[in-house]
Amino acid sequence: EVEKIRIKITSLGLTESRITSDETIQQLFVECRLNNFLAEETPLSLPKPTGGQRIHYNYSTVINVDKENNHAEREYLKSILLKPDLPANSLKFTVVSDPPEDEQDLECEDIGFAYVSLKEIFQKQRDIIEQDIAVFDSQDASAVIGKLTVTVEALHALRSVHEECK
Repeated sequence: EVEKIRIKITSLGLTESRITSDETIQQLFVECRLNNFLAEETPLSLPKPTGGQRIHYNYSTVINVDKENNHAEREYLKSILLKPDLPANSLKFTVVSDPPEDEQDLECEDIGFAYVSLKEIFQKQRDIIEQDIAVFDSQDASAVIGKLTVTVEALHALRSVHEECK
């Protein structure tokens, strides 16, 4: 059985902020990154949700962390478990503004970040299932601009990596 981390990006809701009032921000997609290895993004960018609504991506991806083929990822997981001082935010979700078709001179812009700690999943011995995580403003890390609903199933893989560390 190939060990893997399963990630699902279910939906996104925004709170009132500079993002909701910014007319140039219309379409949003979400990128998920494991350290520097791997970046996956939702294939669709969806219209920015308004007043209390959510947009639904229902996007799932899998990161394989088996010894044979994914050595670097596995070593990274080991370092998460073994090094207490490593930053805990090992999975980073970025909410990105996708410029409208007719405004192709505009760049994609990172508008918010959300984080999941794999170390915490291991410490609590509990996967994250359909949980709301805070999305922080890319221009002001103390401001929450919304909630991203995600699933991160990593416990099985982390246990296996931990066994190997012993």
